[in-house]
Amino acid sequence: MTQPDRLIFGSGPSARRPANGFVASVMWLGGVIATLAAMTIGAVLAVFTAAAVAVIALFAGALVFFASLAVRARRRMTARNRRGDDVIEARKVDGAWVAYGWERPGR
Repeated sequence: MTQPDRLIFGSGPSARRPANGFVASVMWLGGVIATLAAMTIGAVLAVFTAAAVAVIALFAGALVFFASLAVRARRRMTARNRRGDDVIEARKVDGAWVAYGWERPGR
């Protein structure tokens, strides 16, 4: 036996003896139970992760939808503001409407 083998397997009276009989079956059963518990916990965590990703995608989609509505509304408002030469200002003075801004400069 080489030096690394002694470190891995141990040597002398403190070396681990192979389990046999009742102890081996109890250890095997414990390993199966631990494996099933780990698989169950992993599956539950995977479901929670998938649900979180779905919720994030839903909120991101709603955000993009509302952002597109805002951009469309902004484009419509800027198109209306470009027609500024057709708009006049009117105020009510003593029961009569007085319009301002309808005179064109240069006349």
